[in-house]
Amino acid sequence: MTRNPVLPGFNPDPSIVRVGDDYYIATSTFEWFPGVQIHHSRDLANWELIARPLNRRSQLDMRGDPDSCGVWAPCLSHDGARFHLIYTDVKRYGRTTVGGASGASLRDFHNYLVTCETVDGEWSDPIPLNSSGFDPSLFHDEDGRKYLLNMLWDHRPGRNRFAGIVLQEYCPEQRRLIGERTNIFPGTPLGLTEAPHLYKRGGWYHLLTAEGGTGWNHAVTMARSRSLTGPYELHPDIHILSSRTRPDAPLQRAGHADLVETPAGEPWLVYLCGRPLPNRGRCVLGRETAIQPMRWGADGWLRTIGEPGMPMRDVPGPEGRQPADMRADFDDPILPIDFQWLRTPEPEAIFSLTARPGHLRLHGRETIGSLFTQALVARRQQDFCYSASCALDFAPRHFQQAAGLVAYYNAAKFHYLHVSHDAEAGRHLRVMSALPDAPQADAFTAPIPIPEGPIELRAEVDYERLRFAWRLPGGAWQWLAEQFDASILSDEASAPGLPNFTGAFIGMACQDLSGAGLHADFDWFAYREREFSPRGSGA
Repeated sequence: MTRNPVLPGFNPDPSIVRVGDDYYIATSTFEWFPGVQIHHSRDLANWELIARPLNRRSQLDMRGDPDSCGVWAPCLSHDGARFHLIYTDVKRYGRTTVGGASGASLRDFHNYLVTCETVDGEWSDPIPLNSSGFDPSLFHDEDGRKYLLNMLWDHRPGRNRFAGIVLQEYCPEQRRLIGERTNIFPGTPLGLTEAPHLYKRGGWYHLLTAEGGTGWNHAVTMARSRSLTGPYELHPDIHILSSRTRPDAPLQRAGHADLVETPAGEPWLVYLCGRPLPNRGRCVLGRETAIQPMRWGADGWLRTIGEPGMPMRDVPGPEGRQPADMRADFDDPILPIDFQWLRTPEPEAIFSLTARPGHLRLHGRETIGSLFTQALVARRQQDFCYSASCALDFAPRHFQQAAGLVAYYNAAKFHYLHVSHDAEAGRHLRVMSALPDAPQADAFTAPIPIPEGPIELRAEVDYERLRFAWRLPGGAWQWLAEQFDASILSDEASAPGLPNFTGAFIGMACQDLSGAGLHADFDWFAYREREFSPRGSGA
């Protein structure tokens, strides 16, 4: 059996395409650079990360993008000659005032198109399309014409912000949208209609959308029409996939789907989901990607196999993903593909793999959580229970210089085990936590004096529990007395109305708030999925 999710950890908003015998899934990366993750598979069960196509400044510059903005909901398609990738760069999300009342409704959603002959090649510079809403997708009709779809954002007072799905023709020769846009689907009473994908089958245009928001009420809605521009009639079941009425289901938040067919014509659906802690707790692994087989009914409508409308935890097929176990020794001049950094398209400003061979050198830059240039290199948390560790060589001289190991969600949610220096404690180790649900926004543990020289740092996560440890090379691990709340590194741990759409990362960071740019050298970094440890120490 294949166990869902097939792309665990922060991998939301999947878009899938098949080219021959090869399947590709593109997922959102938000403020993490390079933009868009593309995984490859031949069996729909085992997936390998092979590309992040938005990897240079001309394609993507997210400096200043708020948390959980940046690259939303890519759409990956192929027209028989080239791959097409549509994506949004969100520059402003808006805000919600205290108490949940509507605040600023203005948002900036810039939609772009890039193309490439090979999925892992050098993608083109972007073609600006529109800024009228998010979740764009590209439909290639049978006659060769192409159409852009996206949800329409309406900022006017008293209006439905999610104002329907609009369609407009795209001209490849002119490299722009042409004609007038048409609102082809207003959505259902569930609301928050987004994530459109269009397909042609048996003379029908089939429209998939997501509704209900990307939380517990998420759902996949389907409609169809004989005409491209509608009117679209709703599926008899309206929502073809959702777990919103089943709080006992292991896969929650199911929605934002895309459809692919095997060479034999069998339909499969990919969709995002979340795995909450027990009793519908926080989804500490973020929004993940699941997949399951579907069927076309005698009435021409798409339906699930098995329990009607429900996501499947176990799917018939080959055994899927193996437990994560990686170690990076930084011996190559290219950063391992597991890692990303935040926002900047100029990585040379924040790290180097050649300044000290065999090490990842982070240049001390802005504060942790900065929206512009912060030196933080990290990988996704993909497991409920994991161990992570690193070796650090760092010689701070005052309190504005820090480096270490960080469990990070965004600027308001992290636990940071870092080395620093001040006159009272000398060189020391402590944890700074940013707490989204506490009266005080940040908290510090007492400083632990440590000697000069290299040091190794360690994090152990067991569901909602996080513990840190340190040691001198060759010595025994010294565990910090405190236990930290790892569940804050989730979408759900936040004030209402703020954007929280990403996931937890574990990685390395360095700051120098004096502006001197003091560097920190990391000799290696390791991440290992493991069984639950009741002590929370992994030992």
